[in-house]
Parts: sequence; structure tokens; C-alpha cells
Amino acid sequence: MGWFFLFFFVSGFCSILYEIVWLRLSMAQFGVTSAWVSILLSMFMAGLGLGSWGTGYAIREYGSRIRIPALRLYALAEFLIGISALAVPAELLWGRQLLEQASIPSSWSYYLFSGAWIALTLIPWCACMGATIPLAMLAISHGFQREARRSFSFLYLANVLGAVAGATVPLLLIEIYGFHGTLRIGAMLNGLVFISAIVLTLPSPAGNGALSDQRPMSRPPAQLSSNNKPLILLFLTGLTSMGVEVVWIRQFTPYLSTVVYAFASILGVYLAATFAGSRVYRYWSRTHDHEGGLVWGALGFVSLLPVLTASPFFQVRNFYSPLLRLIFGIGPFSAILGFVTPMLVDRWSGGDPDQASKAYAVNVVGCILGPLLAGFILLPLMSERWVLFAFALPWLMIGLVPRWSVGSERAAAQTLQRKLSYALAALAAVGVPTIKGFEDLFVPSRVLRDNTATVIATGEGMNKRLLVNGIGITSLTPITKMMAHLPLAFLNHTPGSALVVCFGMGTTYRSLLSWDIQTTAVELVPSVPRLFPYYHSDGAELMRSPLSRVVIDDGRRYLERTSEQYDVITIDPPLPVEAAGTSLLYSKEFYSILRRRLAPHGIVQQWLPWGDAVVKAAVVRALQESFPYVRLFRAQDGRGFHFLASEQPIVLLTPHELAERMPARAAQDLVEWGPEPAPDGQFAIILSQELALDQMTSGYPAVPALQDNRPENEYYLLRRNLPERWLSRLAVPH
Repeated sequence: MGWFFLFFFVSGFCSILYEIVWLRLSMAQFGVTSAWVSILLSMFMAGLGLGSWGTGYAIREYGSRIRIPALRLYALAEFLIGISALAVPAELLWGRQLLEQASIPSSWSYYLFSGAWIALTLIPWCACMGATIPLAMLAISHGFQREARRSFSFLYLANVLGAVAGATVPLLLIEIYGFHGTLRIGAMLNGLVFISAIVLTLPSPAGNGALSDQRPMSRPPAQLSSNNKPLILLFLTGLTSMGVEVVWIRQFTPYLSTVVYAFASILGVYLAATFAGSRVYRYWSRTHDHEGGLVWGALGFVSLLPVLTASPFFQVRNFYSPLLRLIFGIGPFSAILGFVTPMLVDRWSGGDPDQASKAYAVNVVGCILGPLLAGFILLPLMSERWVLFAFALPWLMIGLVPRWSVGSERAAAQTLQRKLSYALAALAAVGVPTIKGFEDLFVPSRVLRDNTATVIATGEGMNKRLLVNGIGITSLTPITKMMAHLPLAFLNHTPGSALVVCFGMGTTYRSLLSWDIQTTAVELVPSVPRLFPYYHSDGAELMRSPLSRVVIDDGRRYLERTSEQYDVITIDPPLPVEAAGTSLLYSKEFYSILRRRLAPHGIVQQWLPWGDAVVKAAVVRALQESFPYVRLFRAQDGRGFHFLASEQPIVLLTPHELAERMPARAAQDLVEWGPEPAPDGQFAIILSQELALDQMTSGYPAVPALQDNRPENEYYLLRRNLPERWLSRLAVPH
């Protein structure tokens, strides 16, 4: 049994590793929109469910005809999973190439084609992952019948513990080896499991090895449950767990930031608490056969704890730590979930692989629907606290009906249980509307929610701010005006069109329009452009201009799909520079796409707000290796850098010459917020702060150009915390 624990620990580690890396690689190929991420995660989960259900069905219908030991079939599944680590990146690349050749203009057609391709890519490989549990359960039933009845919870426990490691360790591996190198490590681990499992099926010297059993793949006799309540509850646990995760990300982002380590901490706490709950269940189930209906009401109540712990008004001494907010907010819910999920499958299956696979598949269906319900239906309609209440409500109601206890019904008549369930429900109903949320910090403010994010516009005058999921994205500053005027003034011809990637407050977009040219903005979050009039009094009028066009899409995906060319393309990635996914707007691969959409003699303006020395060097090298001509200017107040890049020489002009090229309305826009009263004065500040590119790279010769495979800005934990002598041995830039 120790071997099975080790196998499923490694399997859980690799599955999370693959999910993390495949998601990022698919973003690079197909975009970062919420719809696309939902498609990919749904296909990942669908493959798990189909693999589990299909394998259970095969065991039931055809197992007696197959003379191969179950453990060898399990080993084959692990081998195929290892192959997937190498195959999926290639398949994703083929899919993007097909999309480029097809030139699909419609977003819905694009989603349809890309969704079909990702289904063909992921579902077969993920089905191999889903097949591992029923096959291992069958092997356990042949070799260790005493453990068979609780075999699912045993494997689930090991798998979740491996997933805890998979939520953290791969982030360090990516920093050292990149995405593709990390996938190869996962493939080697799956290969080791394959070899070990095959060796265990070989006859022992004594000829009596339990795992070399050559009996057909028939399922063992088991006492199956005729009660369908476990299936309903398993569907609801999947629906609730994945649905509330979408809410958690919005609630805790203001405290954790948007870096990959923040998302890993949410996943890590969730999985660690799930493991703890599963471990308690394994111990508890030795002597108990029913859980009592109170657990369901308690599950509903603790699912509401993030309403309290994510509130900025909840300030208890020594409770300022974001990690403590996270642990006390989602830990109790995850622990109860880790207790009841294996319990329900054990009760329903009685150790039968076919029944367990059905139960797991039902749970996966809930996992697929939960994020869709939360992200696309509930969150656009109501605040995070009420979405949590919507997910908690079924459990609070089930808690009031103790007959929903899955095991013995002796607990159904307990008056104390009913009273406690009523108390939990009443406390939840009173607490949810009275506890203030993060948006209540800002007065005045306007709050919009969509399937991507919660957006807050706040402040007055020049102190207005834009926050997305609680993170300050931008403010009213002359820097964002210069992002438009600087590249346009440097053009050696009259501009006709411009594109801005990332709308923000719309300041750059507004400045581009002041040149009376066709201007397109691409923004990922639908609610952000709707707040344009909040920041600029002429915002609504500009939106109606025939020169104005706003596209809700991922900027990189838009550039791949469009056939238009632009005289100026300005890129203003969201803050912070370490935010998850931002490397896709700084990488060599992105600049390769961008070059195809840049008109002859056109100029790219790339904004880099800050970053450590490694990030600066990586971005500079990516631009240098993508464009023959690059100039670098420090911003007016020293906050960040303007890069200008082009296929043609960017001739340095005087401030007066740049100012003369500006239309009257553009000149007025440039000086609107100062600091200088005339355009030439504004340009003089920038031109006086030109930097040589070598100043960014000369001290860091080992730092490569930023690429999709090596996003130096997003993965930085080792280089910022380990001594230099260790970094040299690990080959981490420092």
C-alpha cells in the first residue's frame, strides 16, 4: 500500500504541474480571456471525469475478458500521462498555426474552433489521468482486499498531498528551467511511476507477489449503496468548491496581489486543508459509519467565512497577515470538503471501481459547472458576499434536514443537531449583509462587475484611481499622455491609425484621438472602458466618435487575428510588472506578432513601469532581438521607462521639432496636466532623460531575452531570496 501512496502522491504533483504549465502555454497560443480560460479548465476537468467514468464502465463490461493485471494497465496510464507533457505543447502550437491559416475574424468562431481544438488536445490525455483511480482501486482489491472498501479515500489522500506540493514546487522549477523544462521533469516522474509499477507486477522470487496477480480485470464483490443522496451531494461539493474559488480570487487579491505566488497560496491552502480533512476522515472512518447531518450545515456556514476574513474592516490584533486571512477564511471550508468528498465516494462505491468512477465523474461535472455559474452568471449580477451566500444556501438548507445524513439515520432525530443547524443558518443570514466589503473603503466610488473582474473607480479631481480586483492599476498622470504623443511625434510621416493595448483610464486612448486619427483600444476587462466618462468629462463624446473603436479582447490574441496595420502601437501592461500573465506582453514571441501589425516606418511604444535589474535586462534584450532600432527614455517623474522600437531608424529630433509636428488639439492635450506649459517643454524633459540600452544590460550578460517559456518578471522568488552562490549553481539569473 505504501507504493500506491507514493504513486498517487507523484501523480497528484504532476497533474497540478501540468495544469499550471498547460494553462500558461495555452494563454500564449490562444489568449487570456476569461472565456478561454474557462474553456481550457473545463476541458481539463471533463477529461478527468470521462476517463474515470469510461474506465469504470470498461471494468464492468469487459474486465473479465482482459488478462492483463490492473496494475500494469495503471502503469500504462501513467506512461501516457508522461507522454502528454511533451505532446500537449506541440499540439497547442499546431492549433494556433491552423487558426492563423484559417484567418477567423469572429470571436465566437474563434472560441468555437479553439475550444474544439483544446478538447481534442486535452481530453484524451486528461482521461488517462482520470483512469488512474479506478485502475488502482481494482489493483488494491486484488492484492489488499482488507483495504478495498476505503481504497478511494486512501488514493484521494495521497493524490491531494501530491497536489499540495504541485501547487508550489513547480513555480520554483519554472524559474530555473522554464515551462518546457518543468514539463520534462513531470514526464520523467511519470516515467518513474510507470517503471516502478511494472516492476511490482513481475513475479517475486518466491512466486507469490500480491501485485503480480494475473487474474482478469474483473471487479471485486462489493456492498453497493442504493441511496442516490451521495451522488447529489458529490455534485454539489464539486459545484460549490470550484465556484467559490472564483470568488476567493477576487476577495483576497487586494491582500495577496496578482502575482503567480498569490494564486499558488490560495491553491496551496485549499489543498493542504483538504488533505487535513481527508486525513481526519481516514482516521474517523475506522470506527464510525455515519457523519451526522450537522456537517452539511457547518459546510455552508464556513463557506461564508471569507466574507469576514476578506473584509478590510476585520482588524484583530496579529490578524493583519494576508496569509492568516486566507488560512482562516478558506481553511475550514476546505477541510470539511476534504472530509466529506472521500467519505461520499467510499459510501457510494463500497470499494467498487465502477461505482467510484461514476461518483468521481459526478463530482467533476459539478467542478466544471461551478466556475461557469460563479463567473458568468452570479458575479456580474451581485457582490462577492452574496455569491458566497448563494453557494452556501443549499448546504444550510440541507443542514436543516438531518435525514440527508448519508450513513446511519439514527442522527436524524437529534434535536440538538437541528437546533445547531438553525443557529448556523440564522448567523449566516445576519452576518452576510452586515459585514462590509473591500469596495466600502472607497467613497465616492463606482463599482462594476463582469465575468472577468470587479472594477472600482474612485476619487475626485486628479486623485481619481482605477482598481481591478482591488489592485490599483493606474491614475491620472502625464506619463500615460506621453505614451501616445511621444511615438506619434517621432513618426517621419503623417499618422493615420493607432492602437493601444490595455485601456486603463483611457488617458492614452484619449491622447491618440487628439491627433484626429483612427484609434483602436483593446481591453481585457469589459467594465473598464465603461468607466471612461468617470475619469474624463469628454469620455462619452469620444466613445461616439467615428474615429473611436474599443475591442474587448486579449491584446495579443487581437493582434494575431486582425489584418489591420497601425502607424503606432502603444503597450501599457497592467501593474504590477510581476502580475501573472504580463510577460505575454513583453516577450519576444509577442513582439514577433506585433511586428506583423506595424505599418512600414511605424513605431511601437512599450511602457515598463519598474522591475528589478533582471527584468529590465530581459525586456531590453527581447526588444533588441525583435527590432533593429530601439530608443529608451526615462519617464518625467522617474516612474518607469518609455521604449520606442521600429523597423526603421528613429531619428532624434529637438523638442521644438517634435512639438511642431503636433496638431493644435494634441498639443493642448499634452500640456493639460503639466508639468510644463508648452509641448516643447514637455518633450525636453523626456529627451534629456534618454538612456543607453547598455545601461540596462551590461551588468547582466547571463540574462536571456524575455520569452514565453522563461517569463523572468513573473517568477522571481529564488533570485530575490537565495544567496548568489546558490543561484549560480541553479543557473538562475541574478
